[in-house]
Amino acid sequence: MTTIRFGLIGLGLMGREFASAAARWGHLTNVDARPVLTAACDTDERAFGWFKQNVPTLEYTTTDYQALLQREDVQAVYCAVPHHLHAQFYTDVIRAGKHLLGEKPFGIDLAANRAILQEIDKNPEVFVRCSSEFPFVPGAVAIIRALREKDFGKMIEVESGLLHSSDLNPKKSINWKRMIEYNGEYGCMGDLGIHVVHIPFRFGWFPSRVNAQLSKIVRERPDGKGGVAPCRTWDNATIYGEVSQQDHRFPITIHTKRIAPGETNTWFLRVIGTRRSMAFSTKYPKTLQVMEYEEGGPQAWQNIDLGYDSAYPTITGSIFEFGFTDSILQMWAAFCDELANGRKKMKQPFYCATPEETHQSHLLFTQALESYGDRA
Repeated sequence: MTTIRFGLIGLGLMGREFASAAARWGHLTNVDARPVLTAACDTDERAFGWFKQNVPTLEYTTTDYQALLQREDVQAVYCAVPHHLHAQFYTDVIRAGKHLLGEKPFGIDLAANRAILQEIDKNPEVFVRCSSEFPFVPGAVAIIRALREKDFGKMIEVESGLLHSSDLNPKKSINWKRMIEYNGEYGCMGDLGIHVVHIPFRFGWFPSRVNAQLSKIVRERPDGKGGVAPCRTWDNATIYGEVSQQDHRFPITIHTKRIAPGETNTWFLRVIGTRRSMAFSTKYPKTLQVMEYEEGGPQAWQNIDLGYDSAYPTITGSIFEFGFTDSILQMWAAFCDELANGRKKMKQPFYCATPEETHQSHLLFTQALESYGDRA
């Protein structure tokens, strides 16, 4: 078992999820590398308490991320900080020779993303990936396997999305994700988008001729101090594009929405072809929809009940259900597997989002902003 000693920068929600995933590593049955959380950093010392109480391997805490990067016992870093800090923090991590799993969108804008990729090019020995856990849920895994192994015929249409309803309440206080100086002009696209495009980009479906519909629905929120603050980021976005494949073209639609009434956290993917179609949504986590069509035959969707069929096998019985924390664990398994063994020797073929794929997402979101123009 290869041990990878991790430092954690940013001790918020996703930092705690990583620590929890590392603690559950025995849940996996077919991996030969594991993360060990040894150092943690946050500017707020109050965040240390939970980690000191729940992570027995933790040896060092600091409010200075540069001090963490100087530690020789830290081999890799998970960095979960606001978007405006990505360029500085990620390039510093890479320059320090630490492997990196960073949060999306890998830079507040296209220029920041390019700066990160340039630093990666200067340090080819450093392994870098972007966090994106939804492709590791069983329904997504089933579609990925089918796309690799089955004949879908000519692609007719692809639709993918991530829908939240967390901002429907206009009395919800503003946070950094609604502030353009911290979240960037992409708004919901930058914060949600890599989850939506991870699988399409992996199979070469990068859209051209982009047209976007962007919405600012709640334009001000309580500032938590008795006043109000402007919300200048996009709440919802739908991107329409066209994918070219040799002599064939098909439409692709990408949804990223923070105000989608009734949707707590719904990720979905629909892949429609002339011979095979598949669809899955986390709203119905046990249901995979499949249609197989032969010329002149019936056109009938099957609803297949999913069990715990994950990318990496686990101790959980196949009849039981899969959840969000399981997808986090599977993503981390993919990161550690590829870092330890290389892509060709991974235990399963689907790997975490690459820096190049984050760059494609920035190109897409920049085109979406340009297509919508100044209609803010």
